[in-house]
Amino acid sequence: MAAAHSSLPLARRRSCWTGTPEVYFAKSIDNSRLVKVEDPRRHREMKHFGIALSCLFVLVMTFAWQHFKAIEYGYKIESLRSQRDSLTELNRALRLEEASLRDPERIDILARQLGMQPPQAGQVVRMDAAGQEAGTPVMASITPIAVVSAR
Repeated sequence: MAAAHSSLPLARRRSCWTGTPEVYFAKSIDNSRLVKVEDPRRHREMKHFGIALSCLFVLVMTFAWQHFKAIEYGYKIESLRSQRDSLTELNRALRLEEASLRDPERIDILARQLGMQPPQAGQVVRMDAAGQEAGTPVMASITPIAVVSAR
């Protein structure tokens, strides 16, 4: 009989007893008349927690702002250093060009190519007052003005 019982399909054996059937009953609950009771201790705890969380947020944002500003200033410093180096190199190149353009030999060669000649004696008039003599003409000189105040 045990052999015959074991040969029965599983579905047929389980149909005998599967446990307590699940039955659901719909019950409408009306909570409209309930009033929430305020807990002052819980309210105070939540207020303290909110203040602490706000302070933490402000500290984190301040740190992040400082960090990003430091990175931004680092990039600005590097760009300004690069600009300074390029301007220094340009200044050096311009000084070399100025020195080559002011070379008296080069100026003399260009003047001779243009047909100019060296000045004759008496053609050069010095404009500074140190070389002036009493009888020579003066070109547009100005004398300092003395201010006298009457009290």
